[in-house]
Amino acid sequence: MSCVLRLCERVSLSMKRLEQIRSDFVNALKALEEAVSQATTDLEVDGAIQRFEFTYELFWKLLRAHLQQQGLVVNTPKECFKEAYRLRILPDEETALKMVDDRNLTTHLYDKPKSREVFERIKLTYVRLYNEALTRMQAR
Repeated sequence: MSCVLRLCERVSLSMKRLEQIRSDFVNALKALEEAVSQATTDLEVDGAIQRFEFTYELFWKLLRAHLQQQGLVVNTPKECFKEAYRLRILPDEETALKMVDDRNLTTHLYDKPKSREVFERIKLTYVRLYNEALTRMQAR
């Protein structure tokens, strides 16, 4: 098999992988939007936060795959968000970096007032950031 053919196969596989991550992210984002729009009880808020954690993981992996398609290597969410902001995929670097902190906080969050603060940022800010970034990625 020629080098060109192998390279084409790798590109094709990475494009398929990118599309799979994008599809998974879009589905997770829809579920998150549903959860934050309906959450009123503590249990529902906790469920929405858990959906945020899952969506966040898919989001940064989607961005990483998108950046890799452009020949850029990023290894952490913060690196990924900084590079995505530099390329104007993310509309707001500060918000994206705060999202990293909130994601790390939610893993060990047992404080009800703090969880409500994070929930409000998810509902009012992070869902909008996800949608804006997705729109910008699809436009490229």
